[in-house]
Amino acid sequence: MLFCTKNNAQNKEDITLPIKKNKHKHVGFSEYWYRGKAEITSYELIQNRYGELRKGKAVNIFVTEDFLPEKQVKADGLNENNIPILKLNATKNFVTGIYPYSLMTSTFTPTSLLKNAIKISYSSQEWCGNTYIQLNNREKYQIHLRSYFETNSDTDFLLNKVPLENDFWNLLRINPKAIKTGNYKVIPSFEYLALQHKEVKPYAAVILVIKKKNYLVFSIEYKELDRKLIISLENKPPYIIESWIENFSKSGTTYTNSAKRIKTIQSAYWNEKGENGLKYRKELGLY
Repeated sequence: MLFCTKNNAQNKEDITLPIKKNKHKHVGFSEYWYRGKAEITSYELIQNRYGELRKGKAVNIFVTEDFLPEKQVKADGLNENNIPILKLNATKNFVTGIYPYSLMTSTFTPTSLLKNAIKISYSSQEWCGNTYIQLNNREKYQIHLRSYFETNSDTDFLLNKVPLENDFWNLLRINPKAIKTGNYKVIPSFEYLALQHKEVKPYAAVILVIKKKNYLVFSIEYKELDRKLIISLENKPPYIIESWIENFSKSGTTYTNSAKRIKTIQSAYWNEKGENGLKYRKELGLY
C-alpha cells in the first residue's frame, strides 16, 4: 500500500488525546529543556527473553527538536510551520546466550500537548535478523511493518487514532499531571508487540497516575494481553524517570522486565564524537 494522504490540521487538537483540558507544559519546562543539551539517563536492565532473565543496560535520551509537520522528520532550519517536539530515543542492549539484542524506539511528541505523537519508530537487531515498525500520524495512523518473521512480514496499513503507549513516556516528562486517567483503547508499545508477535492494533487499557511518597507512579494495564507497565518518576519537575517494571503472561507463565536508574546527565552528546567522549559513558556506567 502506498500512502499519499496529508494532514492539513497539524495545529488542531486530536480528539483521542488522553490529556486534561487546558493543560500545558510543566512549570520550568523551557528553562530545563531548551539549554541546547539532551538529558541522558542510564538504567540497569533486566529483560526476559526466551524464558530467561537477561542483564543489560537501557538508556533514555530525551531532547527537544523542531519537527517538519508534513515530512515528519527533524527540521534542518527555523520555520514558522515547525512543530516543537520532545523526542525520546529509548535503547536496550542485552545478550541471549551467544548473540546480542539491540532495541531502539524513537517517539516524537508535540510539547503543546495538542496532538498524539507525530511519529514513532522501533527497530530490533539480533543475529536472526531485523524488525522495524514505523507510525506516522496523519489523517489516520500509517503503519509500516518490516520483519524477517513470517508472522510479522512486510505490511502497510492504516489505524484509527487512539492513545499510544510509547507516547506516554514523553507526556510524563512534559506534564504528568496533565494525563487524564481512565479506560482507553491504546496501541501498546511497539517493542512489546514485536517481541511477542502480537498484532499491531488498539487494545482495551486502564491508565492511572497516582502519588506514592516522593514519586508519581504511572500504570497502564491491558486485561486482554494480561500485561501491565508501571513507571515511577520524581514527583517534581523535570520528572526524571527512576524505574519501570513490566509484567506480562505468555502460555500461562508470568514474566517480568524491569529497569532502575544508574545516572542522569545533560549533554550535547552530538558534539562528543571524539575519544574524550568516552568519559561520559563511564559516568553513565556504560563503559
